[in-house]
Amino acid sequence: MKNYKSMTREELAAEKDALTLRYEEYKAMSLALDMTRGKPSSEQLDLSNHMYDDLASTNFRNSLGQDVRNYGIPAGIVDARELFAQILETDKDNIAMGNSSSLNQMFDTMMRAMVFGEVDSDKPWSAIEGRKWLCPAPGYDRHFRVTQTLGFELIAVPMTDDGPDMDMVEELVKDEKVMGIWCVPCYSNPDGIVYSEETCERLAGMKTGAKDFRIYWDNAYVVHHLTENDSLRGHVPDMLSLCDKAGNPNRVYEFASSSKITFAGAGLSCFAANHESMKHARKILDVQTICTNKVNQLAHVRFLPDLKAVDAHMRKHAAILRPKFEMVASVLKDELCDSELWHWTDPKGGYFVSFYAMPGTATDIVRMCKEAGVALTPAGASFPYGIDPNDTNIRLSPSFPPVADIEKATRILCVCAKITAINKLLGV
Repeated sequence: MKNYKSMTREELAAEKDALTLRYEEYKAMSLALDMTRGKPSSEQLDLSNHMYDDLASTNFRNSLGQDVRNYGIPAGIVDARELFAQILETDKDNIAMGNSSSLNQMFDTMMRAMVFGEVDSDKPWSAIEGRKWLCPAPGYDRHFRVTQTLGFELIAVPMTDDGPDMDMVEELVKDEKVMGIWCVPCYSNPDGIVYSEETCERLAGMKTGAKDFRIYWDNAYVVHHLTENDSLRGHVPDMLSLCDKAGNPNRVYEFASSSKITFAGAGLSCFAANHESMKHARKILDVQTICTNKVNQLAHVRFLPDLKAVDAHMRKHAAILRPKFEMVASVLKDELCDSELWHWTDPKGGYFVSFYAMPGTATDIVRMCKEAGVALTPAGASFPYGIDPNDTNIRLSPSFPPVADIEKATRILCVCAKITAINKLLGV
């Protein structure tokens, strides 16, 4: 097929007629396909169905002999903290456990800063007029919603192949009103980018106007590899150690969860911080809660006792996910050979494929897909305030549907992408 940009208007019109016929045929199928959120499939959830089978045989006691059914141990049982310390490559004393949602941990951490300030703050963040937060984009819409809801001005920072544009970040953080930055360092949502070591070091060591500047380091996909090739697996250094080495020991909060490892609705979450920040947080947490769900923590560590067990379990997840991502890539390559108009990511881990349409067409593509029975995340969702200035990015989430549905949904996406591109070229 000729490059669309080299076609005559007559050729483009003929191509559009053929594509419109395909589109109408898809609409006639009355499909209901969903690629909106990065949810584990039922097949993935089934991998953990026996997690609770032998829990009673432990007499509900952890490795220290503590009865997890009772009150107490607000930071979480030592076994669970040791497991997440291995996952995050830090010390168990830097870990505090929570219930299923790491997003909840992020919100609560932010609220503690808003109400009480940080350990090195002069005043609560809520008292800072005109406070701002850096948002690498495209990024995670729920992150952006937290800081927007709490009254921060969101500042978009472009992503590069190595992470956020650090030249821009280092300039922006000179402003004392800039209080922090969101980061998904390993297989970023939605581009699947792994931060380079240089980017991590610059984040840890940069000079900031706000002495209580914070990095919210969401390591959501740290063990979520798609490839069996260990040399291609993403890895980022321990940010707590980097910040300490750079002389900014309080700078980072790390977050992680088992939500896409075991059960999305009944996993574990944690945050990690250095000694001073953890001590500061624990004073408030000890007032807020008596304990988290320690029975669930014990079940998890009996099922996944160490990092080796987690890796073996995640390879089973990858075997289910890989064909789905491969189907997306195969259809996109088959349908969209005109690389000047479209491109997409080829992630080695995580839960998303980031599709870049011809600028100015993403919103129309999503609308047309919906009319043909394919639900996609709204165009612009991966940007602060839901506004993609180039109207180009669409986040694809192939984890939940079966492979056959993914093929149909991706082909419909491609048909819509081509029709909208032709309309743009024709000035329609």
